Amino acid sequence: MAPTQNEPSSQELLQAQVDLWHHALGFVKSMALKCAMELQIPNTIQGHGGSMTPLELATKIGLHPCKLPRLRRLMRVLTVLGIFVIHEAASADKEVVYGLTPTTRLLVSDEVKSNLFPILSLMLDSTIISPFLGMHSWFLDECSTSLFKKAHGITFWEMAGQHETYNQLINNAMVSDSNFLMDIILRECGDVFLGINSLIDVAGGHGGAARAIAKAFPHMKCTVLDLPHVVAEAPTDGNVSFISGDMFKYIPPANALFLKWIFHDWGDEDSVKILKTCKEAIPPRDAGGKVIIVDMVVGSGPNEIVTRETQVLYDLFIMCIEGIEREEFKWKKIFMEAGFSDYKIMSVLGVRSVIELYP
Repeated sequence: MAPTQNEPSSQELLQAQVDLWHHALGFVKSMALKCAMELQIPNTIQGHGGSMTPLELATKIGLHPCKLPRLRRLMRVLTVLGIFVIHEAASADKEVVYGLTPTTRLLVSDEVKSNLFPILSLMLDSTIISPFLGMHSWFLDECSTSLFKKAHGITFWEMAGQHETYNQLINNAMVSDSNFLMDIILRECGDVFLGINSLIDVAGGHGGAARAIAKAFPHMKCTVLDLPHVVAEAPTDGNVSFISGDMFKYIPPANALFLKWIFHDWGDEDSVKILKTCKEAIPPRDAGGKVIIVDMVVGSGPNEIVTRETQVLYDLFIMCIEGIEREEFKWKKIFMEAGFSDYKIMSVLGVRSVIELYP
């Protein structure tokens, strides 16, 4: 029977079913990636010359022979997703060979400058994932407790302060992100640092970003400001100094301030407080004072579906700890409320942007 004018066709219904299944099974993609990381599959393949058969891989990572067919199924998912690549067998009786892709190489430990393993480990940690299982009840709850606190009884930051292992997981994640991103920032828009004699990396963790800036601009005095428990674990470095403090209360004077991936952790009211403290720490614009922000501007960047999807997914992801990703009009609102006069957005970092903010 043919469908009526307003009734969807069989193919439209089937495609709708595929779409729903695809969305419902999305979590399997992240769990497959997490499994591959925890089994050290990227490092194993890299250490074997960059390619391995399923049997070689299973043997090297110590799997029981009964798990070999399951490993093939895991790797099939990851190759369809573009995480690994399959080199076709030379003949039908030979096994396929798995190889690395540019994506996988970002997870290999000897690629120090571009190793994103630590930050993905934080994003895929059970403490972050488990709260989303109760998101529906959180929406129905009248209280304003964060999704993370509802699940664990304490906030994300309280957990970092109370558990050294978790604190280290966060710090390693931030350092890996800085190592990856700072080279690109300095290459694509290093001019934002020209003419700066002193810079404070606000909430800069263990100084990954500050070290990269200090190396590129040796004349610049670079300092990291962060909470006492973070600074206490920071490595000493002659090029970068560390100061314990609270960015909500006081930021030492400097020509410029650098805030990488900070404001998305805070709501508008707190962000305005931070920005007002920043404004007090820098000289006027005609004396070179500015704030350099690295964060997401939703809707900016490459006009591709994967970019837009990642931005809005990350916004929902960081909602777990009461964070937020902002469109440009929301950024402008908090900038103006904090007393700043102008800003410039440079969308050169994929899903993120560099913002120059002027007093």
